[in-house]
Amino acid sequence: MPDGALEDFAFEGIGTHWQVSTPRLLDPALRARLLGVVERFDADWSRFRDDSRVTAMAREPGRYEFPAEAGPLGLVYRTLYQLTGGAMTPLIGTSLERLGYDAGYSLRPSGSPLPAPVWDDVLDWAGTTLTTRAPAVLDIGAAGKGLLVDLLAAELEAGGVKAFIIDASGDLLVRGQDPVPVALEHPYNAAQAIGVVQLTGRALCASAANRRVWGDGLHHVLDGRTGRPVRTAVATWALAETAMLADALATALFFLPGGELQQSFDFSWLTVFSDGSAAHSAGFEGTLFS
Repeated sequence: MPDGALEDFAFEGIGTHWQVSTPRLLDPALRARLLGVVERFDADWSRFRDDSRVTAMAREPGRYEFPAEAGPLGLVYRTLYQLTGGAMTPLIGTSLERLGYDAGYSLRPSGSPLPAPVWDDVLDWAGTTLTTRAPAVLDIGAAGKGLLVDLLAAELEAGGVKAFIIDASGDLLVRGQDPVPVALEHPYNAAQAIGVVQLTGRALCASAANRRVWGDGLHHVLDGRTGRPVRTAVATWALAETAMLADALATALFFLPGGELQQSFDFSWLTVFSDGSAAHSAGFEGTLFS
């Protein structure tokens, strides 16, 4: 990013806080287009809205058409579903609802953990067409916020903005010449950092078991094979060319070692485990504090 003070455009979207920082104040028309992208995305993909396309899928099986971003999103999910043996799945919505992370945010489990349905039993995802053979609660939370970051970045670039920072409550994308220092939050103390990354021209996304926590040890990162929260990793970070990929891989690190994922994806990573140990890729761009 260029030197000097940045202008911030802050707003709420898909249940979280966003901040777009640019060298010059964004004009009202471009701000409106950004908000329009967020609203459209939410209306398509949110399982928390009665009027969304995903909610319609949950009510009635059938053929549903989604926007262009569904193509690459489906490919990433399918690959990670296969690599993790079904642990990471977009069909985790019913499992989350069973544990209380439902559209009404009841945060009260309604029964024992419920495994996600087997992908090929209920869903055919072909490009932008999703066909279900039974009601299915789609939840793209493992990659959705990163995907929306990329969509907003494309809108900024189409509007002639070449240098910017998009901060989606910790999921970051930086475009510009100068590195941006980003602290890596301590998984047990939000006021402390365990390291820092100088982020330039890439996306950095994190996932943590200490976020969206409720009940007795319940959190939002579930294993699709069991419907239970993952207990091994507590925090992950992934750096990749797109925020969608970084977001998805930050979740996948809860299920597979980073070295295995690097056989299929070009990214760097850091994982902190529940026993306090950590592992990272040889090319990880961050500096960890001792």
